[in-house]
Amino acid sequence: MMDKMKKELNGLKQTEIEDYEINSRTMFVEPVVYGSKIYSRVVEVEDEFLLPFKPLDLIKKSCNYYGVDYESRKRGTRQLIGYFRKLSIIIEPTYHIYFFPTVSPLKPECIWIAFEHVECYRRVAAQKTMITFRNKKSHILQVPVSTIEVQMLRTSLLKTKLMQRIESNGRKFFNKANGPQLINASESSLEYDAYSKDPK
Repeated sequence: MMDKMKKELNGLKQTEIEDYEINSRTMFVEPVVYGSKIYSRVVEVEDEFLLPFKPLDLIKKSCNYYGVDYESRKRGTRQLIGYFRKLSIIIEPTYHIYFFPTVSPLKPECIWIAFEHVECYRRVAAQKTMITFRNKKSHILQVPVSTIEVQMLRTSLLKTKLMQRIESNGRKFFNKANGPQLINASESSLEYDAYSKDPK
């Protein structure tokens, strides 16, 4: 698999960028052999880059950039959905940046895929899946379709659970902030009605 990736580098624009964080345009990150090291091929909506980091290191670096370390993100995923292997990661919830790994992140062949960018997918071989992203571009990845399906479902559950927590906290805050004012407003209304009905 790594040999195949190494050959594919011939067609890749070999732009090395050291100061890069995963963002809302990033569609997937896959490992490639570059020289004697494993680098990251980052595919964005309209561009792609070769970065001098392993995919997992880039995921960790991006988590740190948005203010939360990778281990904390993993613990959060476990707490929200109860899974313990191949954990999806919330890199940045405000911009819906959720990524899932195709195998254990510790394995060198692990690919990270952006949940929000996946439009559809289909099996093309036993260990190959064609993913069509929302920009209508398709990429064949060395991953079984069953893995993509399970990881998409888990990441969807993670997003739903997180949004429920956020909305629940928002309602609590709104009720606390507006509760006393609503009571006062009701009292004022009652007083107004009492005065308006008083013949004096």
